[in-house]
Amino acid sequence: MTTSERERNSTDVIVIGGGIGGVSLGYELASDRRVTLLEREPTLAFHTTGRSAALFLETYGNSTIRALTTASRAFLVDPPEHFRTELLAPRPLLQFAVIGRGDALEAMYADVSRLTPDARLVSPTDARTLFPPLRPELIDCALYEPHSMEVDVHALHQGFVRGLRDRGGQVHTGAGVTQLGRVDGLWHVHTTDGSVHTAPLVVDAAGAWADVVGGMAGADPIGLVPMRRSVFMVAAPDDLDTANLATLSDMDEKFYIKPEGRSGARGTTVGNAQLLCSPADETPTEPSDARPDELEIARAFDDIAEATTLTGRHLRSSWAGLRSFVPDRTPVVGFDRKVEGFFWCAGQGGYGIQTCAALARVGASIVRGEPLPADVTARGLVEADLSPGRFG
Repeated sequence: MTTSERERNSTDVIVIGGGIGGVSLGYELASDRRVTLLEREPTLAFHTTGRSAALFLETYGNSTIRALTTASRAFLVDPPEHFRTELLAPRPLLQFAVIGRGDALEAMYADVSRLTPDARLVSPTDARTLFPPLRPELIDCALYEPHSMEVDVHALHQGFVRGLRDRGGQVHTGAGVTQLGRVDGLWHVHTTDGSVHTAPLVVDAAGAWADVVGGMAGADPIGLVPMRRSVFMVAAPDDLDTANLATLSDMDEKFYIKPEGRSGARGTTVGNAQLLCSPADETPTEPSDARPDELEIARAFDDIAEATTLTGRHLRSSWAGLRSFVPDRTPVVGFDRKVEGFFWCAGQGGYGIQTCAALARVGASIVRGEPLPADVTARGLVEADLSPGRFG
């Protein structure tokens, strides 16, 4: 490399991965650092982020996830200037408990109500009012979250990318990492496009490939397991008004149904309202371009037909994404305990979209050696909850 090439590829932070975790943390760090983001695919958000069901659910996940989600709402409701459209639209959530599971749902309500006080338990009859196809005779009770939202994932992701670039950050696609090593306090990151980038800090935000990247750097694995989730679209019944219909979910996650209005999968427009459905499957798999599981989709059709009057089985489209979890199903954000200058931002599972705003601020605070944001700590979260060191 010539001197000018070395200078051009020298930066303060190299972020590996262009999904929502990488672009949001890159955006936050770019306010006071030079940031270069590397993405192996030809487009950003190709895998998990681009295939999200796009829901903002404050009652979803463990206590750490709920703290990060509720702390993200203010940003998503009133985003900064780099975000040019509204990011959230109302879409209430209704979680139901089948006969015999009412006590478990009541316990869940007691747990989530501290951070989501507007959530409430409703009777089977009221649940049917909120989601008319539901069969009330089959359930004990339901939990209604009136202020859950659906997220414009594309606008959210692109806002972070725009902000990263406006702050001087560089974004390289088609730049998969082939080798990285640390020499004299600098990481040297080699990519598939033939470039070499150097920086004192590397952020591993490689999604399902995070442990692979960590291994290249000499870090111990964090136990990340990519899990495939299948999603499919069906037409909504002609007499079903989907405009204000709640998302429906079995509390035991056998399936969920999200009304899509007249917006189709991945931004397409169709003639009739649709229902985005999922068997909520979690099948361990290798990092890959995931494909939907036809058997899981068939199971979901059966479960949906049993719990509701929705009996149509004609697929309009289907796809799958990877949700990557560590054993405690909580993100891993922090410096590796053994490898100098290596920072994890991984394991967001199915919560990356709804937690990204707060999680990026938390990550940036840890990088800078600052206290965590006050609104996050007020919700009970501490740095150790996310630290890679918790697995040791």
